[in-house]
Amino acid sequence: MIKHLRSAADLDAETATLILDTAGEMAALAGREVKKLPTLRGRTVVNLFYEDSTRTRISFEAAAKRLSADVINFSAKGSSVSKGESLKDTALTLQAMGADAVVIRHPASGAPHRLASWVDGSVINAGDGTHEHPTQALLDAYTMRSRLGRLDGLNVAIVGDVLHSRVARSNVLLLSTLGARVTLVGPPTLIPIDVAAALQPGLKVSYDLDSVLPDADVVMMLRVQTERMQDSYFPSAREYSRRYGLDAPRMRKLPEHAIVMHPGPMNRGMEIAPEVADSSRSTIVEQVANGVSARMAVLYLLLGGKA
Repeated sequence: MIKHLRSAADLDAETATLILDTAGEMAALAGREVKKLPTLRGRTVVNLFYEDSTRTRISFEAAAKRLSADVINFSAKGSSVSKGESLKDTALTLQAMGADAVVIRHPASGAPHRLASWVDGSVINAGDGTHEHPTQALLDAYTMRSRLGRLDGLNVAIVGDVLHSRVARSNVLLLSTLGARVTLVGPPTLIPIDVAAALQPGLKVSYDLDSVLPDADVVMMLRVQTERMQDSYFPSAREYSRRYGLDAPRMRKLPEHAIVMHPGPMNRGMEIAPEVADSSRSTIVEQVANGVSARMAVLYLLLGGKA
């Protein structure tokens, strides 16, 4: 088993499948009266978050506590970081405290890779800049497999602000490793030039959402990340929604078995209509629940071993 999870590229098909299978076993705990395992008793997991987060931070905290680990939540706001402390000095502090795993979210792409060179414990990337978010890709893959029964051969459309989406990057890597066929859909200004120029095997790019929907098994809508945009990438929110928003008429173009996903938080009415987000095809609430199981599996395998 790998020591760190810094990128979805760290996972080969065997390791990724092991994590998904373990997540299925962890999900079974949710139906028990006592939802805790003693596996990580005596281990310390630090949630080191330099960016605001609701789902990911709470999900990791719940996952660690269900495995009986001690959890320390670190927020950059109100800490020595606001006084100018560097990531390295913070890392050395955590190292001195004996952290067994550090879950990091940071605005700088590559921060988890640097952190891994400063601490002895495992480093788990919970989102670094516009780079990657590997545990989100794992929970998405787990959700697809749970709903559709397989990943190999699925047609997955990832739609919207691909340029700024770490979720999209991790999903492209992981889903390709597991045999799915991925199509990136969005306006040309929001499809990374490097992706369009050097397509991975099985990866396609389309600028026309309507042409992709009839063949899609999964449609993953991405939030438009206006907070990361310094320039204008499309004429208006209304125009974006008209061309790339998933509404009820577009949803009817999907095959009957197809599902709709969104990593959250959603801009309802922009990239996804409320009636779609709340429909039976939507897995958005399931993704949140599955996030705990997937992150339990990651922590268990990184810190507890296969036994």
